[in-house]
Parts: sequence; structure tokens; C-alpha cells
Amino acid sequence: MLQHTEKIASIYQKLQQEMCRQLEQCDGKAKFAQIPWAKDIGSGLTCVMRHGNVIEKAGLNFSHVEADFTDKMECLLGHKANRYSATGISSIIHPFNPFMPIIHMNVRFFELNNGVRWFGGGIDLTPHYVDTAEAAWFHQTLQNICDKYDTNYYPQYKDWADDYFYIKHRNETRGVGGIFFDHIEPDGEEAFQKILEFTVELAKAYPQIYCAIMDKKRDTPFDESNKQWQCLRRSRYVEYNLIYDRGTRFGLESNGNTESILVSMPPIAQWEYDFKPKENSPEQNTLEWLKKGIDWVKQ
Repeated sequence: MLQHTEKIASIYQKLQQEMCRQLEQCDGKAKFAQIPWAKDIGSGLTCVMRHGNVIEKAGLNFSHVEADFTDKMECLLGHKANRYSATGISSIIHPFNPFMPIIHMNVRFFELNNGVRWFGGGIDLTPHYVDTAEAAWFHQTLQNICDKYDTNYYPQYKDWADDYFYIKHRNETRGVGGIFFDHIEPDGEEAFQKILEFTVELAKAYPQIYCAIMDKKRDTPFDESNKQWQCLRRSRYVEYNLIYDRGTRFGLESNGNTESILVSMPPIAQWEYDFKPKENSPEQNTLEWLKKGIDWVKQ
């Protein structure tokens, strides 16, 4: 195994378990089923929660793989090498309540046998109904973390998230964004340690962010029309993950564990032909916020 990846994998694997316990405690009912998997390229642990008090479905995955670097991977990642190794944590939470958002987090590390190594990751929020105060708090929380490491991180990674989490064929962002970064290549050991610590702090913040939202919104009343809208918004999530998401594409291309890769899919989604929400409705208002370039911190 490539040595840097092995070290980081042990850190990420421990983090995964800490995050599972926090989310279980906040939900108060369901527990994560822990499903180990192993293939020729490596192994991982898929943790899945279903039918909680608040969480309808959540996936919190860890993986550590090493294999030959194929021509298709070269096209996807833009590097030449013979072997690669990778480790990471990824998670998506789908709540029961339509007034609670979907949340996604990923941190990952890649290492090639030519000496190239990089980090990637981010956190983003996808509300079914945009709550501008919640979006502002979420972005402020991420900015506070970023600023501890580099005051350039938040503006750069926020713009990157706007571009990355964009559903081109719908001309809308997936949600209210967050931060996203990829191919961050540390120059020297000090820079390496700094970026590693940044990814660890982001991962630790993820359950804390969602637990705060759960505590505030878990009992918000909703009706059947709100659930229908939730299913329609979930369909956008499916479209994005299957068409654009690099992690999904790389996982399938690298012969990863298919069930773990697709655990991000919502339990129920719905497509309705050319659905148009009523004018001046909360649903219509949400669509008007799904744009790039919004300064959420100043909202």
C-alpha cells in the first residue's frame, strides 16, 4: 500500500465511527447498520441508517482502495501513473421532514505511484424549502472553519461549490451550496499536515451541523403537498448524482462497491412532467434561490 494513504485511512476510519455515534444520538432511534465489503481493489465499511425518528435514510461510507491506474481514470483525473491508492469518507442524509434539508459531506485523499498526491472534499446543503437564515448560518459555519486555515479558502471553495453542484440541464444549483475543493496538492509536509487537519475538522463539523438543524426542525409540521415537493426535489438530487457527480463516476469506473456508491440515492423520489409550482408559493420561492453567486453570509 502507498504509505500516505494507509496513514490517512486509519484516521478517516476512526472518524467515520465517531460521526455515526453522534448522528445516532441526535436521531434518538435508529442505528447505523455496519456492512463491511472487500473487493480486489481494497475494502471499506458502508454504514446505513434507515427509519429513524428524523433521518429517513443516511449513508456514511469509508473506503480504502489501491489498484492499477487505467486510461479512463487518466482521462477523468488528468494524471499519468501506473498505480493509485485512495481513501475517504462520504455521507448523505435524507430526512423525513420536507422542511429539513439534505446534507452531503465528503473528504478524500488520492496518491499516485508517481509521487503526486492530493486532497478533495466539501460539504453542501440541499434544502427542499430554502430557509435563508439557515443557509446564512451554514455558510458562516463553513467560513469560520476555512478561515482558521486560510482566509482564501472560503471564497474560493464556495465559488467552486456553486460551479460543481450545478444541474446544467435544469439551469439551477442543487441547493444552497457550501464548499467544494479537489486536487489540492500540498507542497511539502507542513502544507500536507495543514490540509489533512482541515479535512478532519470538516468531517467533525458535519454531524454537529446536522444535529443543530435536527434539534431546531425535527418537529416542524408538514402536509402531503410538502411531501410531494420533497419527492420532486429529491429527483433533482438523483439526476445530479448519476449525471455529474465525480465520486459516483470514479467509483463505478474503478470497479468500486456499487451498493455503497449508490447508497446516496433517496429512498423515494418522484418525477412529474413539467411541474410548475404556484406563483408566490414557498415552492416557487425556493426555485428562485437556486442560483450561483449568492453571498449567503450577508443574507
